[in-house]
Amino acid sequence: MTLYLSRLRLSRAPSAQALATLISPQDASARIDAHHKLIWAAFADGPERTRDFLWREEADGSFVTLSARPPMPMDLFEPFEPKPFSPVLAPGDRLSFALRANATRVKREAGRVDVVMDALHALPSEARATARPEVAQREGTAWLERQGAAAGFKPLVVTIEGYATHALPDYRGPRKGQPQFGILEISGMLEVTDSAAFGAQLAQGFGRAKAFGCGLMLIRRAR
Repeated sequence: MTLYLSRLRLSRAPSAQALATLISPQDASARIDAHHKLIWAAFADGPERTRDFLWREEADGSFVTLSARPPMPMDLFEPFEPKPFSPVLAPGDRLSFALRANATRVKREAGRVDVVMDALHALPSEARATARPEVAQREGTAWLERQGAAAGFKPLVVTIEGYATHALPDYRGPRKGQPQFGILEISGMLEVTDSAAFGAQLAQGFGRAKAFGCGLMLIRRAR
């Protein structure tokens, strides 16, 4: 299956810039929701369409998408040129990577839980803020190792650059107890152990919350 890697930049046309505060609100959770709807608009070519793409926002405000078909041109975006994505990989290849992930696991008594949130909740409330970076590093690394065991790669270097929680978009219930999901910013180096399995998982994405900008792993040859 051919995949396409695209970089989408918001149009500098006045008509698009007039919508800037709606497209990219200041509140982080609202921003994720708005971007989810924006990127979906570039792929929703019919009412029956299901999501067949991954996306992430970059630091410069652009978006990277990995998709089974090219995104559709829109007035809200500058002209773009999708590029075929078909990396030739072999066991033993070492790659630098960047991944924004909603890392979860299934817990027998609680169902699916965020790995960092769950570990923090096991600590006294007064200790959580101080322990947060260490817990995120430990749990994020362990989660990525589990992902690699199933998806044909071995993490060699894992750096957790950040962890943040966000309100679940479109939730309309009381503010107290509002559902949240966590996002880990992960970078590092990995070694491919099964190129077919790794390539297949790259196309599917890693973790959950893929509709909200998680799961797309960016890779390049390690120097």
